[in-house]
Amino acid sequence: MKRTLLIFTLFASFFASAQDYNLALFDQAIFYSMYEGTVNQPLPANAVRNTNSSYGRMLTDEDIASIGNTLTLTVTLSPLCDDFDRIGNINLAFVPKDGEYVYNAVQRIELGRFITPFMDLTVEDPYETPYVFQLDNITKILHDESITSVYDLWIEFEVYGYQGSPTQGGAVADHPAECTGRNDVYMGSLDLVSTYNPNLVQGENHFKPLSYKYELKNYTLDGTDAIGQTVRTINFTLDEAVPNAKLYLITSNHGSNPGGEEYVRRDHFIYFDDAEVFNYKPGGLSCVPYRVYNTQFNCIYRICYSNGTWAWRPNNNSSWSWNNWCPGNKIPTRVINLGDLAAGEHSFRIEVPEAQFVDGQGYFPMSVYMQGYSETLGTPDFEHNTFNIHPNPVADIATIETGDQHIKTVTVINALGQTVFEGTTEKIDLSQMQSGIYMVKVQFSNNLTATRKIIKK
Repeated sequence: MKRTLLIFTLFASFFASAQDYNLALFDQAIFYSMYEGTVNQPLPANAVRNTNSSYGRMLTDEDIASIGNTLTLTVTLSPLCDDFDRIGNINLAFVPKDGEYVYNAVQRIELGRFITPFMDLTVEDPYETPYVFQLDNITKILHDESITSVYDLWIEFEVYGYQGSPTQGGAVADHPAECTGRNDVYMGSLDLVSTYNPNLVQGENHFKPLSYKYELKNYTLDGTDAIGQTVRTINFTLDEAVPNAKLYLITSNHGSNPGGEEYVRRDHFIYFDDAEVFNYKPGGLSCVPYRVYNTQFNCIYRICYSNGTWAWRPNNNSSWSWNNWCPGNKIPTRVINLGDLAAGEHSFRIEVPEAQFVDGQGYFPMSVYMQGYSETLGTPDFEHNTFNIHPNPVADIATIETGDQHIKTVTVINALGQTVFEGTTEKIDLSQMQSGIYMVKVQFSNNLTATRKIIKK
């Protein structure tokens, strides 16, 4: 499917002041066991239930009209009665205009994927796990009239989990008594924040979905190009040339077969038109920054010895070199630059030559789409009006770094759109604020502004 986006200027006056637009798409939606029959429980506002693990909500014309050319999606999970580390994801689904939303019949792309932590609902601090996704490129799709005239656009929010048993593993050793007989596993919220950057000039846009959660595996032709090889080729046609083309790729390992394929780091190779354009090996960084969200006992963040004792895994990369799976963290969306593409036939191919699926278990769900558009900054000095914040997440004092730019004002806004801090220096005191996601807006001496997300632990 190929779609074209004309230069987006509508609503520029509304967002000229870089005012944040906040939309709570899902507010404390309850997810239920993925292995049980679909429940008949109250629904989140304006949503439909696809399965116990999936909700859908249509973006209204008003929602889309309020979205500028920047977009941040924030997922927060709170614990109920889950015992396992599973994945969750956010999708954008394309439903025929004014037609019925049928989950198994629509085309979709995956916007972001995350790993659920081992959370104990009896532990109050922290009680939320945040995941933040920067999705500015998706605004080009939302404002493409050649798409929105044919499709209604739905956001899907999915979180997978279930209660285990002593023979099924998971974190059942700490299973709270409060969860006996229950099948609710997580409570999740999904918030959208958008602004309009009037200095960003965007040109004609091209978009092509290629794969949604294809189960890459080497033991069936439903999962590979050739039995015994972990490889998938996707051929497609471009009707016209595409500038500045990029692939947006999400992969993760699944399957606890002997050898722990779910955790083992494997080299991944990406080819475009038979030329290698990218390679990566997932994981390799310390998971310890996400340990705080894992309040239920598990043997990922702890080293579990055979004599029943345990020790914390150290906070260094070498101690985690075996692992690509951090409960409580996002799975990366890898952006692969392809440059300008000519019209005609093209191919995408992924190979994981060392992957092992013992006894026909495990798979690598793979999502990818292609998008291309020109993008320029109308104001040459805009790129200098940015800043960084550290540490992030923060417990008390955060420091703003602006390079050679001078701060005029600093404003911190909570998830309800309320201003909770104002200042004029590079120091922000968040020590008395509740845990959660905040927006930090800095106005510089030239009166231009920039914003960043910060997580309060």
